[in-house]
Amino acid sequence: MIASSFPYKRILLKLSGEALMGQASFGLDPQVLARTVQDIIAVHQLGIQICIVIGGGNIFRGIKGASQGLDRTTSDYMGMLATIMNGLALQSAFEKNGIDARLQSALPLESICETYTRRRAIAHLEKNRVMIFAAGTGNPYFTTDTAAVLRANEMNCNALFKGTRVDGIYSSDPHVDSEAVRFTALTYDEVLQENLRVMDMAAIALARDNHLPVIVFSIQHPDNFLKVIKGQGLSTVVTTLTQH
Repeated sequence: MIASSFPYKRILLKLSGEALMGQASFGLDPQVLARTVQDIIAVHQLGIQICIVIGGGNIFRGIKGASQGLDRTTSDYMGMLATIMNGLALQSAFEKNGIDARLQSALPLESICETYTRRRAIAHLEKNRVMIFAAGTGNPYFTTDTAAVLRANEMNCNALFKGTRVDGIYSSDPHVDSEAVRFTALTYDEVLQENLRVMDMAAIALARDNHLPVIVFSIQHPDNFLKVIKGQGLSTVVTTLTQH
């Protein structure tokens, strides 16, 4: 099966740091990391070019650090360093599976990875390498969700896929509210108006302004990423036009 069979030539996958944590309370679960990378490789083998933006909440979360008394700017930079650690783990896992991957950081760290350069990143993608973007936007006060939308637009991606712990966007937290309703499709404005916190509001607004489809799905179930790409798995699609 080849990429021309699908509506996507190039996509961006947003992964939270927590997605790599498994049932642990901190850090990386090697088995979860290996399984997640296998799921991404299955999509990559369809011929689809893949970018990844990784969070760092499994190691350090900037907002939480600020709430505990750290300076917010310093705290956010610490969070960026956590994303680089996760990015290195992802890159290593891809390479162990024979998949060429490149890690680029928005913060210059030339001894361990490339510094983000749009033209070089696009060249890597065109050579069928998986691109991993770390350190968010490189600026404090911006989330990795916003960085994901920014990079997806810069890379000319057809869509942004956000892998979460639930299989789409709900009216409330389904882990807390048993009556939470799952949506199959929403508009950007509905997400903003209803304050549905699947991504921060700045990220949704940036996606809306650039007509970037956002597909929210569960990354925790094996092979689910591939199923969603094929239109078979559960997800919520956020676009300009609703499909209710």
